[in-house]
Amino acid sequence: MPQGIRDKVAILGMGCSKFGEHWDKNAEDLIVEAYEECAADAGIETSQIDAAWLSTAFEEQHVGKSGIPLAMALRLPYIPVTRVENYCASGTEAFRGAVYAVASGAADIALAAGVEKLKDTGYGGLPQRGRGVVNDMIIANASAPGSFAQLASAYSAKHRVDAADLKRAMAQVSVKSHENGAKNPRAHLRKKINIDTVLNAPMVAEPLGLYDCCGVSDGAACAIVTTPEIARSLGKQDLISVKALQLSVSNGVEASHNSWDGSYLMTTRKAAEKAYREAGVEKPRDEISMLEVHDCFSVTELVTMEDLYLSQEGQGWRDVLDGFYNADGGIPCQIDGGLKCFGHPIGASGLRMLYEMYTQLLGRAGDRQLDAPRLGLTHNLGGFPHQNVASISIIGAYGN
Repeated sequence: MPQGIRDKVAILGMGCSKFGEHWDKNAEDLIVEAYEECAADAGIETSQIDAAWLSTAFEEQHVGKSGIPLAMALRLPYIPVTRVENYCASGTEAFRGAVYAVASGAADIALAAGVEKLKDTGYGGLPQRGRGVVNDMIIANASAPGSFAQLASAYSAKHRVDAADLKRAMAQVSVKSHENGAKNPRAHLRKKINIDTVLNAPMVAEPLGLYDCCGVSDGAACAIVTTPEIARSLGKQDLISVKALQLSVSNGVEASHNSWDGSYLMTTRKAAEKAYREAGVEKPRDEISMLEVHDCFSVTELVTMEDLYLSQEGQGWRDVLDGFYNADGGIPCQIDGGLKCFGHPIGASGLRMLYEMYTQLLGRAGDRQLDAPRLGLTHNLGGFPHQNVASISIIGAYGN
């Protein structure tokens, strides 16, 4: 029986660049921007880092296939650097590598960095190159909005949710995120919107309109992790530790078997069950203080609330409309603005989510600071509803 990593690893420092259209910066510039904040927060020298992980998804667009660009940009001291990619869970995958290295004793101090520089391609959306056999042969006509629109349709049909009610709930998801993102100077989009604006926007893939879809941006984020004992020896008092890290990957059943009805994400449910056990969380709705989930589309966030066992199955849309996931609600979600306001530089997103949870737990979030949060959960979902990877992390004060 795996023992898990609860409280075995502490976050020594984190950093995050401003997300946006950075025409004047390359990927290395963004890495340095995030790392300088991270290293200063950690209070260490680069020479003290034993190993590093770099996450990026579309490496052809900027840094290439190896970990060398991270080593060169930061002048790392000839240490192992591993580049990882796992769809939209790439940033959390880098964090998992660094955390596991410290938990195992293979490293005393490890770095996880994530970056994506996508806007220089000159067109909208994610690049089509390098997506491989899964897209080119099996689901050649699939698009991300089209696939998640099917999730919305399946959810509505299964739970008998009126189309107008579902659209209004989805609109509230986006309105809430923009309300939060307006307070965040690092977000890409910082304008508030209202439900009528969302409902009257151009349609992308029924029922997903323009404001139901997250954008694409450039950005970077990073974390330095160590053991609680080393963190104490370095003078850290208020330790934020990793309570759980779980990853779940589709095995093909969703795409080839009628046991899956298309209305939920099996991987998120499996990862959540394992993460809660690892973190010792028995009643998620009562114990989780705040969330950053993978809101690539508004319906994805709505369905995720149920897949995380925070809302009852078929009732997540009601919780959204009731304001349960608003900044002043029961469990604030996307308190920094989420993918909706930051965009989605894939390699950076998972670490950006952790950055917000870490910032909130330390009481550093300024105008968007929550009242005494205890546990923060992040969730990434990469791929399509019927074949994907889901990652979940839970962090909180050490020993609590």
